[in-house]
Amino acid sequence: MRGVGLGRHVIAELLDCDRSALDDAKLVEAALLEAAKATKSKVISHYVYRFKPHGVSGYVLVAESHLSIHTWPEYGYAAVDVFTCGEHTDPWAGLEVLKERLKARRVSVVSMERGVGVAETEKATATV
Repeated sequence: MRGVGLGRHVIAELLDCDRSALDDAKLVEAALLEAAKATKSKVISHYVYRFKPHGVSGYVLVAESHLSIHTWPEYGYAAVDVFTCGEHTDPWAGLEVLKERLKARRVSVVSMERGVGVAETEKATATV
């Protein structure tokens, strides 16, 4: 029997984004925090760094895992991870916020259930 995973990981390529948004550390920070809230996760910490001459990287550590972004304004591109654990969270809602805030015209997404069967395997091992 296939078990329920420990979390859901959405990995996205945001393409044809607003280049000025991708280079604005304050905007990226606000978008990440808004995205974390949209996932229904509890924010623990966050950090955003603006590179010279351009580009922003940032993360939000949430009790349920993390959100991260790396931007290349010169290409209109952002690499995004939204990984959440727990049935109460929704990583897709966080991705929607980032798509909207960065004005992505194209998006490519890979998603996966993380830790499928791990809890069941651990339970079975503990009872042996």
